[in-house]
Amino acid sequence: MPHVFVIDNADKMKLASYIDALRVANFDISCSKIDIFKESESKLSKKFVQVQNGCNHDCTYCVTRLLRGPNVSFPYNEILADVRQTIQDGFYEIVLTGVDTASYVRIEDGKPILLADICARLLKDVPEIKHLRLSSIDPASPEIPKIIDLMGKDSRFMPHLHLSMQSGSDTILHAMRRRHDSKKLMELVSLADGKVSFSADIICGFPGENDELFNETVDMVRKMGLIHVHAFPYSPRPDTVAATMPNQINRSVSKERVKIIDKIANENRQKFMTRQIGKTVSVLVEENNIGRTPDDIDIKIEGKTIPNKMICDVKIIGVQDGGFVGNF
Repeated sequence: MPHVFVIDNADKMKLASYIDALRVANFDISCSKIDIFKESESKLSKKFVQVQNGCNHDCTYCVTRLLRGPNVSFPYNEILADVRQTIQDGFYEIVLTGVDTASYVRIEDGKPILLADICARLLKDVPEIKHLRLSSIDPASPEIPKIIDLMGKDSRFMPHLHLSMQSGSDTILHAMRRRHDSKKLMELVSLADGKVSFSADIICGFPGENDELFNETVDMVRKMGLIHVHAFPYSPRPDTVAATMPNQINRSVSKERVKIIDKIANENRQKFMTRQIGKTVSVLVEENNIGRTPDDIDIKIEGKTIPNKMICDVKIIGVQDGGFVGNF
């Protein structure tokens, strides 16, 4: 990637590491900017298509908005061209992505075009799409009900949503300046009615998160039946409000809480997967006869070798090592 230098993980909190890297960088950092990045990893079986960049929100823990700038939504004709090129390149599963994908908005003929509209248009305008997915989405987005409805109407729209949930405690969500609450989360689960599965990001050990508030998140993970959680310990970032909040949580406590969340999510996942045995699902084959189900779970496909990028119907016959086993 042009205009990029790498800081070792062990040195990422050391100012001198950045100063040294900038000193030897072979580009002018003051004018470096990425509006849209279209390069992709050639080994992937799916293609990520960026529809948006930047963020207009002010979450107290996040530095991304400071680095990426305000929301910019790309024109539909550019997105459509990218998707059509993707199909020509032999990719049939497409993931729409952005910094804050749910904030997508363009004005066209005096009318707003939102994320659900983009999804519906692509499914109509590019019938060759076999699988369409969304990357992480803000639970507060009013687009989610429309997206869930569209998933029910078009089987090519994969019935799984990854929520940028961050916490299940209303107190912590308020401190984070998130735009949803626990009631909203449960409304989405109710709306999905078992036809759409959910995974989520969760920050453990946010300032002020005592045991009682953490247990509210634990309860929410159980009640929502999240089949996967990307849980990680809170880390203070320079120039963010949360970095100066009182009651900072010891990192060792945060790490233990991550383990607790992971355990519960794994239990949810195991129960969910057991209920899927016997079903036939549309699978994207990624590598070595390992595929990805509509619910974004690995499946080992027994039988003949299937080429990468192929999408095929596979019958789920069992659960093994955290993934499915299936017959083609």
